[in-house]
Amino acid sequence: MATIKLELVTPEGGKVFGHDIDMLIVRSTAGELGILPKHARLLTELIPHAMRVKFDGAEHLVAISGGFMEVTPDKITILADSAELPDKIDVERAKAAYKRAEDRITAYKSSPKDSEIDIRRAEAALARAKARLLVKNISF
Repeated sequence: MATIKLELVTPEGGKVFGHDIDMLIVRSTAGELGILPKHARLLTELIPHAMRVKFDGAEHLVAISGGFMEVTPDKITILADSAELPDKIDVERAKAAYKRAEDRITAYKSSPKDSEIDIRRAEAALARAKARLLVKNISF
């Protein structure tokens, strides 16, 4: 079976993941995308989610907090704001971040006197925490 090279890098951590893969499933601002070898060229913005990487007969999850993806027929390059492999995720920290974000959103909805920026920051924090917990297979 044909494969495609995936490189996942972050501004602070450098190369987080690099491997020849069978398929990548990501969430972009336009919706969910499945990328296979020989895919058409593509440039898109990614949203926080648990990215699904398929290779060696298994599916692997990686938490990303947004960024950009460039696809060519033989390579996928993702520049993520941040990315975490399952073994690097602190579950208790992710649960605490999830709870804080949920509390901020609830407080805003009950008394929306804070700025729109605050609610968007809380929603982004919630999405990042959800991605981390999904990668660790923790329900929320």
